[in-house]
Amino acid sequence: MGIYRYMRSLLMFDLPIDTAKQRRDYTRFVKSLKKKGFIMFQESIYMKLSINDSAVEALEKSVKADLPPDGFVAILTITEKQFNSMNILLGEFVSDTINNDDKVVEL
Repeated sequence: MGIYRYMRSLLMFDLPIDTAKQRRDYTRFVKSLKKKGFIMFQESIYMKLSINDSAVEALEKSVKADLPPDGFVAILTITEKQFNSMNILLGEFVSDTINNDDKVVEL
């Protein structure tokens, strides 16, 4: 069995939406993020949980393939422990996605 070191990738972007083409590029990019399993953390910040560094590298390569021609896109990867130590100053983090490593075995 492999060693799992859960990593959280935070993808931040600022894309122009001044023209119809830029709006289409924005929409395509966000759809591609969702297909890759990213969930929205804030309006221009999406995140995804990965099991190890290799999965993070593959994810970054996949995101690079779908980058729009204009704007700013950055990925910050931290450990799950670091993510869980985040201090929420206002509001609360709400997700409809279950992010844990619990296993269910039915016999």
